[in-house]
Parts: sequence; structure tokens; C-alpha cells
Amino acid sequence: MNITDPIADMLTRIRNGLQARHEYVLMPGSRLKMAIARILKEEGYIRDFEMLRDGPRRNIRVWLRYTDQKKPVLSGLKRVSKPGRRVYSGSDELPRVLGGLGVAVVSTPAGVMTAQQAKKRHVGGEVLCYVW
Repeated sequence: MNITDPIADMLTRIRNGLQARHEYVLMPGSRLKMAIARILKEEGYIRDFEMLRDGPRRNIRVWLRYTDQKKPVLSGLKRVSKPGRRVYSGSDELPRVLGGLGVAVVSTPAGVMTAQQAKKRHVGGEVLCYVW
């Protein structure tokens, strides 16, 4: 199946899994999705992730994280740059999500990282999504 916007598909699968209170979600894999999952894990929004290989196909399993009261740790995901409208920011214009409470994921020439990390390295790039 060919997906027009694989990052939006990833975010939607995570959002739907959280709403349905699933333990984990599966999605088609790519290096970009692995990098986004790595950031989500580093920031504490998901428990873990792994790449599954089933012959030539790759899938990513993302374990979702909940509080003790069974509420999702991750409360919002928003796709910013889309295939029809790419959004780029310089290192001095990178966005802050909810006044610093959330994370902006940015694809830079130095790799995929948070906006805060990109500011420290003085690199700009494509703003992929907001997470809070």
C-alpha cells in the first residue's frame, strides 16, 4: 500500500492507539520514522520501540506509555510540514511548543532532532511535527 504522507500516518496510528488504550501499535517502517520514535522515547512520550523484519518488509512496533491512572502520557500530536506545504525554519526561528512544555521535531542536515537541540547546534530545517 502506498501512503502519501507516511509521517502523518505514523502520528495517526499512535493517536488512535492511545485513544483505544492499546499496549502498542504497528506501522510500516522507515529510517525517518525510527528517528521520530527515538525522539519520542528520549522525551518520555513512549515506552519503547523496535524494528521488526518480516522478509523484505520492515515494521515498527511502538509501545505506548500511560500514567498510573491509565491516561496517555502523550496528549497531542500535530503534523506541521505536509507534502502539499513544506514548512522550514532557520535556527533562530525554530518554534517552541506550548511554551516549552512540548517538543517540535525537526529534520535538519545534521539529522532528525528536537527544535531545542537544533537551536543549540545552530541548524535549521523542516519542522515535521509538534508533540505535547
